[in-house]
Parts: sequence; C-alpha cells; structure tokens
Amino acid sequence: MKFLRNILDSIEPQFTGDGKFKKFYPMYEMVDTFLFTPSTQTKNAPYVRDSIDLKRSMVFVVLALLPCFLFGIYNVAHQIMPEADLMTKVIQGSLVVLPIYAVVFTVGGICELLFAIIRGHEINEGFLVTGFLIPLCLPPTIPLWMVAVATAFGVVIGKEIFGGTGYNVFNPALLARAFLFFSYPVYMSGDKVWTADGISQATPLLSASSNSLDPASPFYGVSWLDAFLGFIPGSIGETSTLAILIGALFLIVTGIASSRVMIFTFAGMVFTSTLLNFIGSETNAMFAIPPHWHFVMGGFAFGMVFMATDPVSSAQTDQGRMYYGLLIGFMAVIIRCINPAYPEGMMLAILFANAFAPLFDYYAVQKNIERRKNGYK
Repeated sequence: MKFLRNILDSIEPQFTGDGKFKKFYPMYEMVDTFLFTPSTQTKNAPYVRDSIDLKRSMVFVVLALLPCFLFGIYNVAHQIMPEADLMTKVIQGSLVVLPIYAVVFTVGGICELLFAIIRGHEINEGFLVTGFLIPLCLPPTIPLWMVAVATAFGVVIGKEIFGGTGYNVFNPALLARAFLFFSYPVYMSGDKVWTADGISQATPLLSASSNSLDPASPFYGVSWLDAFLGFIPGSIGETSTLAILIGALFLIVTGIASSRVMIFTFAGMVFTSTLLNFIGSETNAMFAIPPHWHFVMGGFAFGMVFMATDPVSSAQTDQGRMYYGLLIGFMAVIIRCINPAYPEGMMLAILFANAFAPLFDYYAVQKNIERRKNGYK
C-alpha cells in the first residue's frame, strides 16, 4: 500500500493548483479516497467523529448484496442447465451477469466523471451501490445496449440533475428499471423474459397474474420453499429471499439500513394481501395470493431490504419511516393485484413512496413541535 501511496503523491501536483490535468482532479480524488482514508480535517464546527463515512457505508451495502449477487450468478445458469455441475453453472452464469455489470459501471462511471468535471467537485461513492443494484433488478436476458441507456437515465435523470449524491428524490437504480419497464416492457415482463437457448420460462409472479391458473397448482408447480431459496426464474438478484434476508441481517446489525422501514413495509404487505384474500374475486386470481407468497414472489423482499431503505430517498424520521413503509407494502400489493398490466408492483410502490417521504417527515416534525409546545404550557 505504501507503494501506491507514493505513486499517488508523486502525480498529485499534476491534478492540483496549476497542474496540467487540474480539470481532471475529481478522477484523481476518486482513486485516492477509494484506496486511502482522506487525511483532511474539518476546519469549522460542528465536528462529528464517526468511523463510518460515506465510503464505508456504501461498501457495507455492497457486502450485504454479495449473497444475492453470487446466488444470482448460480441461478441464471441453473434455470437453463439444471443438470450441470456447480463449476459449470458458475462459469456460465458469470458469462451472463458480469458483462451487464461491466456496462453499468462503465456507463455510470463516465456519467459521474463528466458531471464531476463540469461541476468541479469530487466523485461520490454513491454510484458504487447504484451500479451494484441495477443489474440485480434486471432479467439476465436484457440486451446490453438497453442496460447502457437505462444506466445513463438512472444516473443523470435520477441523481445528477438534482445535484448528485444525497440530493436525489427518487432511487436511481429503480428509475433505471422503471425506464426499461415502460420503454421496453416485452424485455422486462413479457415474452422475451427468460428466453434463452431456446428455453422459455415465465416467472411465478407473471404466471399468477395471467388469470389462467390451474387451481390445483396456482404457481405452476413451484413450491414455496423453491421460491424462498430462489430456484425460480426472475431478475438476477431478486429470486432468493434467503440471500436477501442474509443481507438484511447484515445491514441491520451494522446500522446501515433502517429496520423500521423493513418491518412496516412487510406489515403493510401482510395487511393488504390479507384484506384482499378476505374480499376475494372470481375473475382475478391475484386476490387469492396469501402474504407468505407475496413475500417470496417478484422483487418484494429485494425492494424492501435494498431499495426502500435508501437513506437519501426514504423518510428520515422514525414516524415518517413507519408511514413510508406501510405505504410501500400497501401500494405493492394493490398494484400487483388490481392492475394486471403491472404484475410487479414493488418498483412503482417505492417510487411512489419516495415522492411522499418528505411529506411524511414534515408531518412527523410538525407533530413533534406541537407536542413540545404543549409541554411548555
């Protein structure tokens, strides 16, 4: 590491002051702060001492995503060649997943770099998580050029036009997915999904919304355990609820993500799906899906753990997080069950709740102010 430190120190004058490459200082700063902890100190109050900075919190989220990432690589190949050995599945799955990551980080990195140079500020680590999330919420057969366009849309429209990391109103990764969903719906939820090597498969959620279900086998022979473990078709990182829960436990223990958002999102889903089970429908099979199936189908668990808990676009107060989570759980089930055009409701539910998060926080703060005023009387 000392060797790298010496190299960075030797080229630093080229990027600072009147250096030849001063316009590209954000690129140098990105590499420096990624490899080493900055030595700069705050000159003015307030002073906050904390070993968990933005870089480390982003790294923790990536670590929590690793179980989904690794299982996603395995499952992509498993759905196409279930009889192959483990090493073959890992190799074949990597050949599908890693090019998507290469496109996302290349396009996203270029966008981040351009905006940093134009604005003259440092490159933030926020895209590290966004870039890791985007491929995980996409089907493995998505064309790479679509991935590139969606990544640019998510970074520029979802974050940079609002001012960059920490200022975005909506989750950039979800905006990238929403762009693909509405621009190229066939590749995201139609006949093109999971069509590879002549094998065509429908995800359980898409099958459940088709209204052509066999009452004796409402999910086309997929057991709840298989859905929980993740041995089903779906987006790369969303199939295994078990892997997602492992990541959730890590985020909660480290204090990176809000357990309150997760709990109330789950509660909102359970309440709404139970209510629809009670109401029932003779024409819409989605009304009959129980809560434990909603939990393991589609992107509900993944969105609940990794998308809804985004520290920037979610609510910031404890009471606001309660309303925020309940709204997501409620809207996810309502969109899934009542609107057959959108069998996956979690994406739209979180984006909808992102727009209301500031309102929830405002209400919580005002309520606290009123309570404190009454206490002084």
